[in-house]
Amino acid sequence: MIKTNIIQGKTALGIELGSTRIKAVLIDQSYQPIASGSHEWENQLIDGVWTYSLEDVWSGLRSCYAALRADVREKYDLPLTTVGAIGISAMMHGYLPFGKDDNLLTPFRTWRNTMTAEASHDLTELFSFNIPQRWSVSHLYQAVLNKEEHVPSISFLTTLAGYVHWQLTGQKVVGVGEASGMFPIDSNTADFDATMMTALEDKLAPLGFPWKASDILPKVLKAGDDAGTLTAQGAKLLDESGELECGIPLCPPEGDAGTGMVATNSVKPRTGNVSAGTSVFAMVVMDKAALSKVYTEIDMVTTPTGEAVAMVHCNNCTTDLNAWVGLFGEFAKAMGMNVSTNDLFSTLYRKALEGEPDVSGLLAYNFHSGEHIMGFEEGRPTFVRTPDSRLTLANFMRTHLYASLSVLKYGMEILLKQEDIGLDMIFGHGGLFKTKGVGQSILAAAIHAPVYVMETAGEGGAWGAALLAEYNRSHVDGVSLASYLADQVFCGSTGDPVLPDPKDEAGFDAYLARYMASLSIQRAAIDTLK
Repeated sequence: MIKTNIIQGKTALGIELGSTRIKAVLIDQSYQPIASGSHEWENQLIDGVWTYSLEDVWSGLRSCYAALRADVREKYDLPLTTVGAIGISAMMHGYLPFGKDDNLLTPFRTWRNTMTAEASHDLTELFSFNIPQRWSVSHLYQAVLNKEEHVPSISFLTTLAGYVHWQLTGQKVVGVGEASGMFPIDSNTADFDATMMTALEDKLAPLGFPWKASDILPKVLKAGDDAGTLTAQGAKLLDESGELECGIPLCPPEGDAGTGMVATNSVKPRTGNVSAGTSVFAMVVMDKAALSKVYTEIDMVTTPTGEAVAMVHCNNCTTDLNAWVGLFGEFAKAMGMNVSTNDLFSTLYRKALEGEPDVSGLLAYNFHSGEHIMGFEEGRPTFVRTPDSRLTLANFMRTHLYASLSVLKYGMEILLKQEDIGLDMIFGHGGLFKTKGVGQSILAAAIHAPVYVMETAGEGGAWGAALLAEYNRSHVDGVSLASYLADQVFCGSTGDPVLPDPKDEAGFDAYLARYMASLSIQRAAIDTLK
C-alpha cells in the first residue's frame, strides 16, 4: 500500500527549517510518516547579528531532501518523483528584505536578534498592541530609525518560510499564523490589521519612502487556500537529482508555531502546546477575544486559520543545557567510556528527577542570547550556588531543566493567573520531551497543569507541515482544520499525560522566586563579561 501511495503521489511532504535542523517528513494517506530526512545546521553571529546565509538555506534544503529521497529508495526501492502536496515551514519572524531585482538587501536577521528594543517600544505604543523585538515589523521600523541605507530600496519583505515558498512557487504569500509574527492580524478578516497598518503608514509617510508597508508585505492566506504549485525552477532548487516533477501543489507556508499547533492537535480554544528546543514557546488558543491589557511578555498571534492565540516566547531553552550535557560527554570519553548521545541525555535527564524539589539553592540562567521578557539584550549563561547548597548531579541537572523553563513559567503565570485564560489540555513537543516523562514532569510543575505528549510529538513541525499540505490537498469544503485534525488525523487520541506533583510545584515556585530576585547577577555578567 505504501509503495502504491508513493508511485501515485498520494503522499504529502512537510519540510521545516528549524534553528539547528532542517527536517523533511513524508506521510501517507493514514497521516503516518513513511520516510524522513534531515540536515544539521547552525546560525552564525556575524557583526553582532544572528544569521544564516541563503547559500546555507539552499544547500541545507537539498541535503535534507536528498536524505529523504535516499530513505525512500532504501525502504521501498522506489525513486521519489512526485508527492501529492508540499508544506514549507520555518522558524518564525525575522527580517528578509529584498530589492526590485529580488536581491537580498541585508543579511537575514533571525528571530534570535534583540537589537530592536526602540522599535518594539514605539510600535507597541503606536498600536496599543504588543510588538515583540523579533517580529518583522520591529526589524523594519528599527532599520528606519537607524536610517539604514537599504530601506528605501525595499520592494518585498518576508520571513524564511515565505522566502523558500516564494522561490519554489513564485508566489509571495504566507500563512496567517506566520503572518501574525510579522504584523498584527485581525482575526475577523484573517489578514493584517487595517487600522494598525494605516497608523504605521501615516507614521512613515513624512519620510518619503517609495513604498507603503502594505505593498511590501506578502499576501496572507489561511490553511486550505491555494498557495501555488512547484515550478520547474523550484523543483531544481529542492532536488539536485532532477527526479522531482513540477506542478505539485503547496499549502500556505507556516511558521514553527503554527505547525507545532497542528502537530499537537491544539488549534481549538482552551488547548495549547509547548515547543521546547533551542527556544521555547507556549501557545494557548484563546477562549476570549482579547487580553484585558497589553503585556510585553505576551504575544498575540493566530492559528493557521486565524483564531487568536496567546503566545509566550522565550529565546533560550536547551542551548546551555545541551552544552553541560556535552561537557559530561567529554568527561565520559576521557574516562574511556563510549556513551551514545541519546543515552547521555536520557541518563542525565532521568537523574534530574532524583533532585530536591527546590534544588537546594542552586541557580542557573540559560541566556545564551538576549531574553526580551526579562529585559536582557544579550546573554551570559551563568550558574551560581551558595556555600551550603548541595551540589549533586541530580540537583545540578534539575537546576538546568528549571532554568530552561523559568522564563516560560513566568509568562504562563500571567495568562493562567492574572488573565484567567481557560486551558483544558496542553501538549509538549520538541527535544526537551524526548526522554519520556522528564520534560513533562518539569513542565507540569511549572504551569500547574497536566502535560500530554503524543507518540508523534517527536516528528515535530515537519510532520505538522505535511498535515497542512495534506489538508490543502484533500479537505472538503466546510471541514475545518480543527475537525480535520480531531476526527481524521488524531481520532480522539491525546497521548499520555503527566500530572503535576505538588512537591515539584512548590519546589519550582521557590526556584522561580529565587530566580527573579537574583536577576541582577545576569545584568552584572552582561555588563562585566565583554
